[in-house]
Amino acid sequence: MGPMTTLADFSATTLAGQEQQLSEHLGSVVLVVNTASRCGLTPQYAGLQKLHERFADRGLAVLGFPCDQFMHQEPGTDAEIAEFCQANYGVAFPMFSKVEVNGEHAHPLFQWLTGSHGEDIPDGPIEWNFAKFLLDRDGTVLRRFAPQTEPAEIAGEIEAALAAKP
Repeated sequence: MGPMTTLADFSATTLAGQEQQLSEHLGSVVLVVNTASRCGLTPQYAGLQKLHERFADRGLAVLGFPCDQFMHQEPGTDAEIAEFCQANYGVAFPMFSKVEVNGEHAHPLFQWLTGSHGEDIPDGPIEWNFAKFLLDRDGTVLRRFAPQTEPAEIAGEIEAALAAKP
């Protein structure tokens, strides 16, 4: 893929089983997160939902991608994951079907996200559940945050991305 690859070049299957072109989110600031239901970091769902509630009407899209590659902390089916996220955290942001984020079978979106995006943005494999990628309204990667970074800690970066003039 050329250097001009953006979020718009990818599609993904929603938890409900619908294929979605991620170009639908162009024009929004996007936070892509790989998630899991049985991880010590799982309570971050609450923080992600807070970001969604605070910024969605200003143009933030939080996109959750469940993954079972880290000590099998996402063993559920898509239906079980949907139920868990709704029942426990009231998740209202888009969630996608379970994917791999590392290795040869990684979802193309994550192959791209973990690639090179300039010297200020770490590349390489995802370390754990709840790695976060902040993308600007053009669908290019602005920042990568470690799994341990709490959603509330990146509110300022989201504000700045939302305020940036296209």
